[in-house]
Amino acid sequence: MVLSDENMDMVCATLKGITEALNRNNATLEKILGHYNSVVPPMKEGADRSNRIGREVELQNGAVGALGGHIEN
Repeated sequence: MVLSDENMDMVCATLKGITEALNRNNATLEKILGHYNSVVPPMKEGADRSNRIGREVELQNGAVGALGGHIEN
């Protein structure tokens, strides 16, 4: 198949537009990843610490029964 110069220019312009859109999307995804990496690990660390402390308190005060209950400090 042979494309005319006009059609070739249109195809090239379309491919250039797609490339530019992909570059913008990649830049946006890099920003999202940077934010994720700065927020999620500290949040997970805090949640893990909270869970560990909660388990330690339960062990110190006696485990809460399977049917529920509360821990008095």
